[in-house]
Amino acid sequence: MKTDVSFPSSSLTLAGILFLPDAPAAGPLPAVVVGHPGGGVKEQTASVYAERLAREGFAALVFDAAYQGESEGEPRGLEDPFQRAEDIKSAVSFLAARDGIDADRIGALGICAAGGYVPYAAQTDLRIRAVATVSATDMGSVMRDGLGPDRTRDPRRLRSVLGLANAARTAEARGEGIPRQEWITEAVDAETYEYYRTPRGHHPRAVLPWPVRSLDTLVQYDSYALIRLLSPRPLLMIIGSGANTAYFSREAVERAAEPKELFVVEGGTHVSLYDKDEHVTPAVARLTAFFAAHLAQED
Repeated sequence: MKTDVSFPSSSLTLAGILFLPDAPAAGPLPAVVVGHPGGGVKEQTASVYAERLAREGFAALVFDAAYQGESEGEPRGLEDPFQRAEDIKSAVSFLAARDGIDADRIGALGICAAGGYVPYAAQTDLRIRAVATVSATDMGSVMRDGLGPDRTRDPRRLRSVLGLANAARTAEARGEGIPRQEWITEAVDAETYEYYRTPRGHHPRAVLPWPVRSLDTLVQYDSYALIRLLSPRPLLMIIGSGANTAYFSREAVERAAEPKELFVVEGGTHVSLYDKDEHVTPAVARLTAFFAAHLAQED
């Protein structure tokens, strides 16, 4: 069962979908906030996971980030990591105040970029009792260093990125409009392009051209700098064995304090964990066991 909902975040109204188990619950439900990838929308992979978690007895909330999808905010498509973290905290507040939800049993799951935003938000939001990610990506690192475990951290690349963002801000101030760039082009890897640009995962509100000034905001953001603050709350990070982003989760788990776990889906890629049943199914099975154990009702 799913219901359209809305809630405030930094004076903006966010659009969400609340998934609930079909069977009536004997008492207040444990709940999981599910964050979508950068530029994605709630109807894509976030809903794939939320619907399956609801079948396992959890309330699961997906929502469009501020500036994106059906949520409010201008300029459209802005990717603001600090607002994304605030959106997650606001989603927790919405669940904590809702009848039928156990405010003491709320976890969070982040997919792709939200796999950075969720741990970042949870570092200082103790209401999030259990933290999980799927195909986690640190967007700050991607913008600073590029993608890949052997990234060179070339300062010339960083200055180039910042120059683009700074020029975009000046153009906006001069009334020249909002410079934008495409998220997903044929230059990205083939599976990412297939997911977002073909019927496999395409959604008309997803990965629209984003404001270029998103770049400098992302550069100053670090998903896992304080990841040790999650402890003693548990952390689960799920990756595909063939994912080109797997190093983010490996490095984050290494930096985190116990309890922590890295779960590898054999044969999986970054994007196959979005929607391919043979890889989503083992990921959901591990997530179900993880949240069931750590969001259990206390005697």
